[in-house]
Amino acid sequence: MSNTNTVHFGQKVAFGLGMLANQMFPAAMGIFFVVLVEDLGFSTTMWAVLYFAPRLFDAITDPIMGFISDNTKSRWGRRRQYVFIGALLMGITFTIMWQLYKDNGLEYNFYYFLFFSIIFYFGMTIFSVPFVAMGYEMSDDFHERTNIMAVSQWIGQWAWVIAPWFWVVMYDPDWFVSGEVATRSLAAWVGIICMIAAMIPALFIKSKSTLEEDYAPLNTKNIGNSLKYIRDGFKEAFKIPQFKKLCYATFLIYNAFNTIAGFSFFIIVYYMFNGDSGAAGLWPTLNGCIGALITTFAVIPIITRMSKKMGKKRAFLVSQAISIVGYILFWFLFVPGKPYLFLIALPFFSFGIGGLFTLMMSMTSDVIDLDELNTGKRREGTFGAIYWWMVKFGFAIAGLLTGAIMGFVGFDPGAEIQSEGAITGLRLFYSGLPITGTLLAIYIMRNYDLTEDRAREVSAALEKRRSK
Repeated sequence: MSNTNTVHFGQKVAFGLGMLANQMFPAAMGIFFVVLVEDLGFSTTMWAVLYFAPRLFDAITDPIMGFISDNTKSRWGRRRQYVFIGALLMGITFTIMWQLYKDNGLEYNFYYFLFFSIIFYFGMTIFSVPFVAMGYEMSDDFHERTNIMAVSQWIGQWAWVIAPWFWVVMYDPDWFVSGEVATRSLAAWVGIICMIAAMIPALFIKSKSTLEEDYAPLNTKNIGNSLKYIRDGFKEAFKIPQFKKLCYATFLIYNAFNTIAGFSFFIIVYYMFNGDSGAAGLWPTLNGCIGALITTFAVIPIITRMSKKMGKKRAFLVSQAISIVGYILFWFLFVPGKPYLFLIALPFFSFGIGGLFTLMMSMTSDVIDLDELNTGKRREGTFGAIYWWMVKFGFAIAGLLTGAIMGFVGFDPGAEIQSEGAITGLRLFYSGLPITGTLLAIYIMRNYDLTEDRAREVSAALEKRRSK
């Protein structure tokens, strides 16, 4: 952990560029996944399996990586070398993963994609767990932690501004003859650029040598026994009620959001433009792009000010309540022939995810202090891995639910025109599921009690202990 409260802006930007890569990969993945269905003929069952299996593997390996990262003795510190190696592996495998050719056949493409996506997510584990832990240990100040996460989320949100434009490029015949061809080329650009961005935290964020630290040895036996430490770490982490609330609330909001995220494309094309993707033009792109721009330039700065004025918990509750208004408005503002109307809902909707990670990652840093006070252990990697395990497990479940919901409502990926019942079903889930998840999250967080005063007491007690 840094010994100073204020972190240099350049360090925040370096962390933010890592966050840009951390968000661009899944943002691009979500766009490119449409090609699997629209161009390569993957079924909704295949869609569900490809979403679920790699992310389940990822969720299992995350806690192991957290243990390794927390106990690494190195002159570079505990995190930087893993961030660099993970960035390299992610960039290479993301490019290879999307080199799909329809002529190779459906079965071959399915197993090819599944194999390389598992390797890609393994690289993401090696990168993301120590990367997130780097952010947790950059400062010990209550509000500076929010500032760090606000800068990183501001930079990271550009992934969601840029990625929707891939739809325009992919299906514009002046650029590419098909989405299949487009994806192969775009994946290489995304892979290389994001690989470089992901390496920047490893190269420029300062860390001290850990060669003299009293960590558990990283030998074969200990790594093999790490599952025991991980199990114990889970038990200890979930004995902290504040951390448990953060995990459950994040799972509900993010899982619901990701379950319905892909529906917006199908609702706009099939409900508002009768299945004519050409007529839909830029509207699917504008939906994602404008929402991300609002998050970047309005929501994150507002959330940061709200946090300082009313505290992190109240800022979270207010921001999520605002997002519910947006989901309600979507039901009424998806109007055939008037696509511009749904833009009115985006400022409200954007408070959901925009407020979630800016505040939750900052609050997790406060919980890590509380854990150190109680146990004497400093475990950013473990807590980061557990928190993001909940995020990624929720993402895996969301992939299964997306395919299941599309099948349940009768959506047929191969049909040019969808039944009225299928589109109405998608619209009902698009508004109803995230409203339900957000309300449950608000209920869970209603009595979160790690306030600024309590966090400062914990920080002062830790400083006193360290000085001895």
